[in-house]
Amino acid sequence: MWDVMACNKKMIIEVMYKADYCLLCYYMDEAVRDILPDYAEHVEYRRVDFLKGEGKKRFLELSVSLFGEEGVYKKMRIAPIPSLFINGELFFDAIPPRHMLEEAIAEVLAGKMDTTELQ
Repeated sequence: MWDVMACNKKMIIEVMYKADYCLLCYYMDEAVRDILPDYAEHVEYRRVDFLKGEGKKRFLELSVSLFGEEGVYKKMRIAPIPSLFINGELFFDAIPPRHMLEEAIAEVLAGKMDTTELQ
């Protein structure tokens, strides 16, 4: 379900989300949802509710990608909350202004187009 590569070639934006009572999480979620209509054909959005079901597993996967297994399981380091990942890479650990989020999306799209041209 969470496989970044298997998702019809759209970029995947994931927000680490604790709960509605976490205002920082809520506002980061809203920041992404606000720009989604402009990028609907290029972006798939996934809110990772890490206190529930599959979200727990994905949260740990992303934490391990940042800090390694030892960092997560022995040193108790985890992905920032909230945080925003694009295609499994940490892009923001704070709520991004709209223009910065749009720049990040444009950067990923430009990189994607460059690799498509090489094939």
